[in-house]
Amino acid sequence: MHIHFIAIGGSAMHNLALLLQKKGHTITGSDDVIYEPSKSRLGAKGLLPKEFGWFPEKIHEGLDAVILGMHAKADNPELLKAQELGLKMYSYPEFLYEQSKYKTRVVIAGSHGKTTITSMILHVLQYHDRDVDYMVGAQLEGYTDMVHLTDENDFMVLEGDEYLSSAIDRRPKFHLYRPNIALLSGIAWDHINVFPTFENYVEQFRIFVDSIVKGGSITYCEADPEVKKMVEETENPIRKFPYSAPAYRVEDGVTLLETEEGEMPLEIFGEHNLTNLAGAKWICQQMGVDEEDFYEAISTFKGASKRLQKIAEGKNSVAYKDFAHAPSKVKATVNAVKEQYPNRSLLACLELHTYSSLNPEFLVQYRNTLDQADQAVVYYSLDALKIKGMTEVSPQQILEAFGRPDIKVFTDVKGFQDFVYGQQFENSTLLLMSSGNYGGLDFEKLAEKF
Repeated sequence: MHIHFIAIGGSAMHNLALLLQKKGHTITGSDDVIYEPSKSRLGAKGLLPKEFGWFPEKIHEGLDAVILGMHAKADNPELLKAQELGLKMYSYPEFLYEQSKYKTRVVIAGSHGKTTITSMILHVLQYHDRDVDYMVGAQLEGYTDMVHLTDENDFMVLEGDEYLSSAIDRRPKFHLYRPNIALLSGIAWDHINVFPTFENYVEQFRIFVDSIVKGGSITYCEADPEVKKMVEETENPIRKFPYSAPAYRVEDGVTLLETEEGEMPLEIFGEHNLTNLAGAKWICQQMGVDEEDFYEAISTFKGASKRLQKIAEGKNSVAYKDFAHAPSKVKATVNAVKEQYPNRSLLACLELHTYSSLNPEFLVQYRNTLDQADQAVVYYSLDALKIKGMTEVSPQQILEAFGRPDIKVFTDVKGFQDFVYGQQFENSTLLLMSSGNYGGLDFEKLAEKF
């Protein structure tokens, strides 16, 4: 088949393009900008567009299919040409469903934890040499490609994102997968640019639960009241498996998980990660992995990419960076780090980077999220606000929203970086949280402080 990708440079899109080329299909694609690592990976396989931009002449009747990425807008010239010619078009999730509709689909959903839980499941399966198809949004250690599709495997594990499928398909991605086995980790309002109210956001998860194949299962975090209520009220005839945080303790900076065979040291830490582990265990058991084999494998799991990644360590100090940006994720991460190192001073730095986090009405969702930090810093770029065409947020609004008057607020990158570089990290922990790049913070220079 000749398949053309509109917006080929996306994290998920470029992985799919590489996979389909590997399977023998002819692949072409376009994008107006492509960042690393997508750029190098596409270039190595001859799939990097010679010019950036949109070229309607690339769309012709010789194409067997067009896959449309979320980055492409409804007035995209290539999309308009494909519609004019009546070509077969798929959104990314729609194509994945078509490729897996005769498999047992395992979909991991939730506002937080889905990448980590998916990573845990794949780690356990890989550890025991069990091959499955999969799609996960983040690059995982030990994996070359983050999309794997075969004709042979019975299972496909999918990270179920609630964001929209494409410019012409406004359904959340996870509505299209129709899982046989599903997990729901939690619901905390996000993506307010497309889900303007909390009720509207919650409704997307209700539709997801109702989309589970009849006779299938839902594994759900019973500690989340919205999730618990939703699963208990669904009329979908499915099996229901609740999970919650397992028993554990922390000793000398090591988390020990209680099991029937005794305490087991883990590479990961934090109540949210231990709760994710409990959910992953239920899913693995439904996929044929017994409890003993699960524990053996999970003891070697070091964490998902960009999630509590250790970037420096000294004799009595340590630094982590984390992808946390939504309020629930920020609070869980701060609490986890403080619990792991209770006798060290915690400096928590949060970059507000997303559309939601920079919205004055949404900011109140961050109240008390940084309370466990001994020092708290919030950085955001005024230029980013202008680029997004958003109302300017004042430092005073930040202090009021977070409910913590001693927060240090920086709106200029130099001031923020000078502050971080200028710290003396004796008997302390540094935590950097963002889905951005902290204004280009030099992590090698920072590591020298440790």
